[in-house]
Amino acid sequence: MKRKALFFDIDGTLLSEVTGEVPSSAVNALERALVCGHLTFINTGRTWCALPAEFKRMEFSGYVCGCGTYIQFGDEILLKRSIPVRRGEEIVKVLRENWADMILEGTDDCFLPERHSRFESLEGTRRYFRNMGLGLERYAEQGGCEFDKFVFYTDALTNKEVIFSNLSADMDLMDRRNGFYEAAPRGFSKGTGIEYVLRYFGMEKEDAYVFGDSSNDLAMFQAVPHAVAMGKHDPVLEPHTEFVTRTVEEDGLAFAMEHYGLI
Repeated sequence: MKRKALFFDIDGTLLSEVTGEVPSSAVNALERALVCGHLTFINTGRTWCALPAEFKRMEFSGYVCGCGTYIQFGDEILLKRSIPVRRGEEIVKVLRENWADMILEGTDDCFLPERHSRFESLEGTRRYFRNMGLGLERYAEQGGCEFDKFVFYTDALTNKEVIFSNLSADMDLMDRRNGFYEAAPRGFSKGTGIEYVLRYFGMEKEDAYVFGDSSNDLAMFQAVPHAVAMGKHDPVLEPHTEFVTRTVEEDGLAFAMEHYGLI
């Protein structure tokens, strides 16, 4: 079979949100794909530092991180795009003044608000990052933070109109629902990350297969014709889905890869 490029989301796709583990069937399928000569890439909104160690130990061809702002093949960094520090400080100011809270996500570290947030989901992420040794050196409000993309939290107190107006100048926003938004520099996404990899290897869109489950996988699904949605997935992916596989826990990745004859 001609070499293909396979791109995998992490949470809810590779990593079960029920068991907190990658099924052995998925690990085996990924290994078989490499033996068959295919390229395998993690494609995630997480930045490099926030990628769980187990995924760095697994045998992937490469990584597309931070919504396409960081691309690595083997040990070589092919692309890295960070938000200019001064613009980053302006973004933090606008978010804070308009009653939003944020997490700034960089290649080497993440930066969170100094004071306890009214958004419990942010505090949950703070605890998660602390266990990874992230977000401990500098707070978002201190300035001088180099980051590649960010997420922000809103509620009824938030002046979204002002925030959206400011960010629309140079950021692409993804509505992750329930007042939670993800932002990356304009022109960068999981989809552009795929396009970069395909150009680098001289491959066509028809040679790419993507696997995902959530709303932040939309750009990935829009980028190529072979889009696989997990058995449990966000309805926003439906119009762009070619095949719906089983859930993570039901060995969905292996099932889909066998369906396409990739392994």
